[in-house]
Amino acid sequence: MMLEPSIDKLQLKINSKYTLVTLSARRARQIQDTQRHQLDNPKSVKYVGIALEEIQADKLTHIPAPEE
Repeated sequence: MMLEPSIDKLQLKINSKYTLVTLSARRARQIQDTQRHQLDNPKSVKYVGIALEEIQADKLTHIPAPEE
């Protein structure tokens, strides 16, 4: 079974696996609470899948905190 979007493609957008997991989990909770997402036709029916699709589609990004 192939997962879409693939982890390799997602890591081109966000290079840290930890950040990718954290960001997608937070966004999945938001989607679950509000029942709103930023995609026209998501392929996934699960909230985490939709969040990952948003990352792949550049609808959701991560801005790293400035280092001190």
